[in-house]
Amino acid sequence: MVLRVASHLMFEGRASEAMELYSSVFPEFRVDRIERYAEGGPGAAGTVMRADITFGQHDLVIIDSPVHHAFTFTASMSLFVDFDSEASLGAAFRILSDGGQVFMPIANYGFSRQFGWCSDRFGVSWQLNLP
Repeated sequence: MVLRVASHLMFEGRASEAMELYSSVFPEFRVDRIERYAEGGPGAAGTVMRADITFGQHDLVIIDSPVHHAFTFTASMSLFVDFDSEASLGAAFRILSDGGQVFMPIANYGFSRQFGWCSDRFGVSWQLNLP
């Protein structure tokens, strides 16, 4: 029996910075619980061992991996966020794409009123939509 399904975001030392950015963009981004590595632990002291996040009605688990990996985030896996106004979508897109990459600029592509797809400076991919 499945108890919970959550998206998992693995950073390498920048999880706190990413969570600060996301909580500044989205009032619905809430850190429910956070554990940090202590001195002498497997990860750098103060980095995120595990954070449980509620983002709207979606669960996220965010960590800082103490191990370097030869991979990072991929645009083929993204967080899809519906907005209630063009202004809030545009503001979020500007902040999230700053230092990242724009895959599809905000426009009407026919499947919604406004849509934009970008990655942020951490490599996390965001699809922002005004239905």
